[in-house]
Amino acid sequence: MDFALLFYTGFLLLPGIIEKQHTRWLFFVLTRVLGWQGTPGWLCYNLYELGSLDYFTNLVMIDPTRSIFIHGLEGTSRGVKALLLKKLFPGMLTPDFRGSLDERMIELYSILGKETGWTIIGSSFGGLMGALFTCQNPKQVRKLVLLAPALIWPDFADALPAPVNVPTIVYHGSRDELVPLDPTRKLAEQVFSDLTYYVVDDDHGLYQTVHEIDWKEIL
Repeated sequence: MDFALLFYTGFLLLPGIIEKQHTRWLFFVLTRVLGWQGTPGWLCYNLYELGSLDYFTNLVMIDPTRSIFIHGLEGTSRGVKALLLKKLFPGMLTPDFRGSLDERMIELYSILGKETGWTIIGSSFGGLMGALFTCQNPKQVRKLVLLAPALIWPDFADALPAPVNVPTIVYHGSRDELVPLDPTRKLAEQVFSDLTYYVVDDDHGLYQTVHEIDWKEIL
């Protein structure tokens, strides 16, 4: 067991219990006595001390190469949301989708394959696609983020999937005139058992909201 990693994790989860200078002294002593040098926990702590905590945390929380943004019905990979997320997570996939829902889902399946650990972010029609894939393949998805998802689409609403326990976050504008808030929230609550649903002061595009979200925190 990597006790250095346990120490490091406790240091992150219990801030303020031990002052930072005391933590440094304790870690130094334990490293010398117990021979922690070179272990993953030792490396993590030293990355923290070098000011690289944010970088390390992102590596732990999200693998950018296993993340995808799915744009809306008329969106593209050059849209505001896609470009924003690509800038924050350079390895994130932001493909273009065209055609019917079935055609788009076939393309999505070809991209995601059988790999696990996917973080899926879907906007509007892309949210519908992300929700459908997650419900059909919950073991492949580590987190689902939906932006005003079009869950009222008949392919979802009229054939409601079985509940899934994938961590799911939804952002929905109170002024959304394209995807009604209340019916969408009710559908989401029936399907996603680990659901956080944020109602924000925004319209369907959520262009203000996407710039206010702390993406590195929620992903």
